[in-house]
Amino acid sequence: MKQLILFLITFSFVLSQEKYPADSLIKSPNVSLLNKIGLIPIAGWQRISYNTNLFNCQFYPSCSNYGTDAINKYGIIRGGVIASERITRCNPRAYHYQLIQNRPFHANDGRIIDPVIIKSNIHSNKSPILAALISTLIPGSGRFYAGRKFDGISGLWSFFLYGSTTYNLIRSDNKILTPIFIGICFYTYLGEIYGGWRSAKYYQVPLNIQN
Repeated sequence: MKQLILFLITFSFVLSQEKYPADSLIKSPNVSLLNKIGLIPIAGWQRISYNTNLFNCQFYPSCSNYGTDAINKYGIIRGGVIASERITRCNPRAYHYQLIQNRPFHANDGRIIDPVIIKSNIHSNKSPILAALISTLIPGSGRFYAGRKFDGISGLWSFFLYGSTTYNLIRSDNKILTPIFIGICFYTYLGEIYGGWRSAKYYQVPLNIQN
């Protein structure tokens, strides 16, 4: 009951404002209630990230706007998985990967251009299906296979961290945080499967650069 009350208070707080990018979708009558629920954490994060330079994102669109776009396009499950995959890639090696793959940067501020729907003419010699399959066995291994080793390590570490935290919460019978972290683990795991596929499909070094 306390969790429901807290959720309703948070939901009401977000709906009462329209200041940040995710707010417009939460207010929109064309977005389903389920998708709006998925956008609440993003709207909450934007209230922090948009008010300090400490959390400036290296990507364009930023991870929060990327997640908003993904959920709006594909719904809370698929869109949430896509958003989770991007968060793993938002690491110190992202700029390096963008350079070696000869991918574009945003002209105004030099951020890494990486939309939800990506267009690439690169013919990969890595199998996206194989990358996804091995990620189901060991999260992060699909990215590693696709050549994005740091992404793979980040994905494996994230899944281990969330998984071990969830296990400890279950053992301590924490009824509030346990379902939250189970959800995080769910999205992280599926995000690694999708991340392996996406890395092999789109994030490969062009042959003319390899040679």
